[in-house]
Amino acid sequence: MLTVLIPFFFVWAYWRLYLRRRLLRTALDVVPGPPGQSWLSGSLDQVISREAWGFHRYIAATYGPVVRIKGFLGANNLYVYDPCALYHILVKDQYTYEENESFIEGNRLLFGPGIFTTLGEEHRKHRKMLTPVFSISHMREMAPIFYAVSYKLRNTFQKKVQHGPEEIDISCWTARLALELIGQSGLGYTFDDLDEASIPHPYALASKQLTTAGEQTSFQRFILMPLLMRLGTPRFRKFLVDNAPSKMVKDLKAIVETLHNTSVELFESKQHALQAGNEALADQIGRGKDIISILMKANMKAADEDKLLDAELLGQINSLTFAATDTTSGALARVLHLLAQYKDVQDKLRHEIRQARKENGDEDIPYDALVSLPYLDAICRETLRLYPPVSQLLRTVRRDIILPFSTPISSENGQELNQLHVPKGTEIFVSILASNTNPAFWGLDCYEWKPERWLNPLPQALLDAHVPGVYSHLLTFLGGGRSCIGFKFSQLEMKVVLALLLEKFEFSLSEKPIIWMMSGISTPHVDRESKVPTLPMIVSLAT
Repeated sequence: MLTVLIPFFFVWAYWRLYLRRRLLRTALDVVPGPPGQSWLSGSLDQVISREAWGFHRYIAATYGPVVRIKGFLGANNLYVYDPCALYHILVKDQYTYEENESFIEGNRLLFGPGIFTTLGEEHRKHRKMLTPVFSISHMREMAPIFYAVSYKLRNTFQKKVQHGPEEIDISCWTARLALELIGQSGLGYTFDDLDEASIPHPYALASKQLTTAGEQTSFQRFILMPLLMRLGTPRFRKFLVDNAPSKMVKDLKAIVETLHNTSVELFESKQHALQAGNEALADQIGRGKDIISILMKANMKAADEDKLLDAELLGQINSLTFAATDTTSGALARVLHLLAQYKDVQDKLRHEIRQARKENGDEDIPYDALVSLPYLDAICRETLRLYPPVSQLLRTVRRDIILPFSTPISSENGQELNQLHVPKGTEIFVSILASNTNPAFWGLDCYEWKPERWLNPLPQALLDAHVPGVYSHLLTFLGGGRSCIGFKFSQLEMKVVLALLLEKFEFSLSEKPIIWMMSGISTPHVDRESKVPTLPMIVSLAT
């Protein structure tokens, strides 16, 4: 059935995206940009390549903060990091510039109706229910859970290096750690005791396989599946997926079923505990202070118009888990890799951490003191500036609209443009990476990793630009109604883990070269063909 539908899809796409746009010129034709590499995919292969770092830097330096990118079948897309344009895209007109349909429908198939798979009023309702869970007061209650989980990893590393330095795959362990951190603090559930002899939980295996499977099935997931979602009844669509002539689709379906079944088990356990009262919740992992427990309690008390359905509560479980796992894991691995390259920075940070613990009577550094450690904070900020885990996001224009700019751009016919008419259906690449490394704001050393820049006043040009990010004039966690709701959660996780590991261990480079791939989420590899993230480093006891 699916094989029969594919030719019809291409005929439809060819008319809609190629012939129609060839016949009707748009204002985007005059925006400067690189020529398309192919008639089918334009420059998309270059923009989303696993090794796209050089291309992103090239187009930002060559064409400026608003660039035309040729897309699928010759369509005009935009690549944007102009701060005024970003403010309109992410904040002022955010409901005109929404996640594209392929992203929403593709992720809905994987995770269900959660905060990352909804739009408009439905998304606002989800965010309204979740926002209180990520308050500062709740983060203070999360800190002991983060410490308890992180000590497990520290103890494992202690055993591995007690007789001398050891090569350890840091990426493997940060991935396991990040999942257990969100498991206990977010879901009140344990996936991993972080011991070397542990048997992987089925959910952990499935989540690890999902990123690779998702990349391999990107056409089916983001192009074909949204088309099929418009066909017939849910039962008919399930029949099509069950009978898809693709092993990759079948593998992805098996992964999704594992994730769903674990989520249902967890959700039903929470429901029973809530019905039994606070004592039953306190007996669970997370002691009733985990995100899902608090969310479910708040949902029970909410007005009818604000309540989330059970399916929507269930959808938050996988949505939050995946949002918090790979990004945090990648950011932690990146910090440790950088500290291994800059030993003077590592030594200075270790001294700050040890001094803070000493001042607290050799107890764990409390929340307020930990988040205020200046050098630790500077290192986290600088890493998230220069190496954001997600380099870019895609938005689709839902109606014709005028997009203004901070600085005029020169069109291909020599005119200066202060704004641009953007047609409905235009895809816009929001470049987190280019915004975070804009030399006009960050200076000529914008591509250098310099934590010290955060210990001095920030450039006035940056302050005046009003980059619409929720974090430190950066776009790392976005801005507006679709900004990362858990960015404070993520920062606290990173600081707790780094404080415990660096206090005890020294991290050094191994002899194996490391290549960081851009992909959807930046990951380290020992060779260009590798699909599984790997970051071998030498770990030893710190003196």
